[in-house]
Amino acid sequence: MRNRGYGYGAYRGRSRSRTVLKVIIAILVVVLILVAGCYVLLERFGVYGSDGSFHLDLPFARTSPTPEPEETEPLVVVSKDPEPTPSPTPEIEEVLRAVELPRSALTDGTAQSQVEAAGGNAAVFDMKADDGTLGYVSSVELATKTGASATDKTINQSILALNSGELYTVARVSCFRDNTVPYNEPSLGVKTNKNYNFRDADDIRWLSATSTKAQQYIIDLCLELAGLGFDEILLDNSGYPTSGYLNTIKVGEAYDPSQLKTVVSAFYADVKAALEAQYPDVMLSVVTDEQLFHGGDGDSGQSFNALTTNADRVWAPLTETTPQEAKASLSGAGMIGECLIPIVTQAGAATESWAILN
Repeated sequence: MRNRGYGYGAYRGRSRSRTVLKVIIAILVVVLILVAGCYVLLERFGVYGSDGSFHLDLPFARTSPTPEPEETEPLVVVSKDPEPTPSPTPEIEEVLRAVELPRSALTDGTAQSQVEAAGGNAAVFDMKADDGTLGYVSSVELATKTGASATDKTINQSILALNSGELYTVARVSCFRDNTVPYNEPSLGVKTNKNYNFRDADDIRWLSATSTKAQQYIIDLCLELAGLGFDEILLDNSGYPTSGYLNTIKVGEAYDPSQLKTVVSAFYADVKAALEAQYPDVMLSVVTDEQLFHGGDGDSGQSFNALTTNADRVWAPLTETTPQEAKASLSGAGMIGECLIPIVTQAGAATESWAILN
């Protein structure tokens, strides 16, 4: 009988089957690692040739064959900071050499030749004269009612034909100096203390610039003239009278000395707005005197600020002011280009702007 110790079993030796199992597991692990490595190798370095054959492109087995030269497009070098394309030089405005012609030149075909003979390049026509008569047939009620309108039914077509040509044309409008309308519509005129129509030193009546009806009359005429094809509207006598017995003018609603500047400035703004709304390409010009170039405001109610704000050009006779001084004054207020047209008595140089008015 064998003796058994308390708490201990007999030693039976190592199991052979367990050792074999461990060897098999180790072999399988090695095989698995080899298979995984081959997969990675094939995935990374396996290459199929153009004929369908397969081979390994191993880095250490590669040679460096001389590459075939490739045809390439010519190299185009683009500068990192290319030279900027120069902006086109702004077109220089042509000087205006204007010559006033008789109304007959509107219809007789001589306008171009008359302008050229005088050394000019533009024609000025008195389309609303100081006497109040018009150089065309108007459809404005006040013009027809007072007899200011022309009566020749063919004249408007002749004007349209002339203005469709190459000649630059300016329509002069004597705004408030008017001997016709106040005579037929006395309520629209500047009055004397005796309630008569005021007459200036040349015995000519004046519409009151204060009258909204008189202002609208002038604006309507300007629009009609723009519609007839004139390139420029020239406002003359566009304020209150400055000659004659001014002390006889009746102060009141039609003539308030404290409001002259305000009234005239608003009138310019209204004319400008009306033209811009319907005929934006038509220029607006105003005749003034040289007093305004020296910081003062005119006795007519004109102001330098209203001129430079609303007019495209300023026409003025210069006696004590040089054109350079006047133009510098206008340029300083923001006007550009050929903004000054000196009114002269004889033709000037071909390189300078000027105007001859009768």
